[in-house]
Amino acid sequence: SLDATAAQVSWRPELLPHAVMLVPAPEDFEGAYRFEVLGRLRPSMDPQHGGEWQCIVNDADGPMSLWLKGERPALPMAALVPLDETVLLRLAGLLRFKRRLDGHPAGALPRAWRITARLRERLLGMIRALDGHLEGASYREIAQVLHGSDAVARYPWKISSIRGQTIRLVTDAVATMNGGYRKLLRASR
Repeated sequence: SLDATAAQVSWRPELLPHAVMLVPAPEDFEGAYRFEVLGRLRPSMDPQHGGEWQCIVNDADGPMSLWLKGERPALPMAALVPLDETVLLRLAGLLRFKRRLDGHPAGALPRAWRITARLRERLLGMIRALDGHLEGASYREIAQVLHGSDAVARYPWKISSIRGQTIRLVTDAVATMNGGYRKLLRASR
């Protein structure tokens, strides 16, 4: 019921490799940070103690996603880092979180997580192309909206590079809509 700009987005941690997963530490790790230190980081949501929850910790260098399971303020915490194809991204996320816990800036987001200006431009074009496609617009109509009528009319439509670009945008947009967005979350695109 919330507007998209007001709703908090959450992702499953297996799809978001830079999410830091925190669990209670094994018994003999009394020197570990305790869950109560999370309060001073001002997370975006209040914890429901003892349950499973997620939050965003904002930092000038970029947000950090935290997933907590079985957290209680007095317990020492540990990080859970699955050994999968994104283990290095998970470790980079954990290092950013550790720097923040130590009172330092988290540091820049790893390059694999950043959306470049070129990719941002392409994603915006894909969204616009997908909107037109889902509304039943032809490739030519989509191209006219994206590139302007003059650019589309400059060359014969069947051999126009704009036609090829438009078809690729629509094809990629449909693939992204049908689950390809997960590649963006894994920073593997």
